[in-house]
Amino acid sequence: MLGMLFNDKECKELDYVLRKELDEMLLDMGDTRLDHEIRQAISNRYKTVFRMYARFAPTKELSRYAPKGRFPQAKH
Repeated sequence: MLGMLFNDKECKELDYVLRKELDEMLLDMGDTRLDHEIRQAISNRYKTVFRMYARFAPTKELSRYAPKGRFPQAKH
């Protein structure tokens, strides 16, 4: 386990960076032009970043990015 201390400004920046990354991955996962394997890799990464964000995000914000049912399936 790794522990880190952030000041208020750094926490806000980390919050911003993680939200933007989650937004970008949601857009990519919704892009049906991408192969299933690529979308699956993005989905796995999304889950990791989401868990990081969930450690300090307010519940209201967290529900916006909850992965439940948000990953469209690629057609084979």
